[in-house]
Amino acid sequence: MHTELTPVIAATAQWLTRAYPASGGAYSAALCEAQARQAVTVAARLRYPTPTDAALAGVAGPGGSARLDRLAGADDATAEALAEQPWRSWVDETVASWAACLLGDPDLAERAVGALGRAAGAVTGLAPAAYRRLLAPDAGDRRAATLLRHPDLLAPVAGLHRAGLLARLTWGSALAA
Repeated sequence: MHTELTPVIAATAQWLTRAYPASGGAYSAALCEAQARQAVTVAARLRYPTPTDAALAGVAGPGGSARLDRLAGADDATAEALAEQPWRSWVDETVASWAACLLGDPDLAERAVGALGRAAGAVTGLAPAAYRRLLAPDAGDRRAATLLRHPDLLAPVAGLHRAGLLARLTWGSALAA
C-alpha cells in the first residue's frame, strides 16, 4: 500500500461510517469501521495502483465529500460543517463510490480482491485474510453494518462511478492501470 493513500483511506472510510452508521454500540462501530476500511483500501488500491498514481492523488487532492454528502442526505453538507471538519477534504468520491459497490455486492468484492491478487502476481485465487470482513462477514459483522451493506441505501453513491470500477475489473485492466 502506498503511504500517500493513508489520509484518503482514513477520510473515505470515516465518511462511509458516518453516512451509514453502525447499529449498536462501540463494538458494532468498530466492526462497521473495519468493513468500511477494507472496502476503501481495496477501492483505493484499484483506483491508484502505482506509486506515481498515489503521489499524484496526494498532490492534486482527492476532491472532498461535498457531492457525496448531498447524495447521502448528510446534515454535514453545509459550508460551515465542512470548514469545521477538514478531514472531509481528503474524501475521494470515486474511492467512496467503488467501496460502496464492493460493500453492496459480494461478488464484485471477490472480483476486486482477485484483481488485486493478479496485479500483485499472486498465483492463487484465494483472497487475502486481510479482507475477511469485506469478503466473508460473519453474522456480527452483518448486524453491525446493516446500513453500510444495504444495496438500496448505497445505490446513489455506488452508482456514481460503478462503470469505472467495472472497467477497471475487466480482464487485464487492473494490470494495465
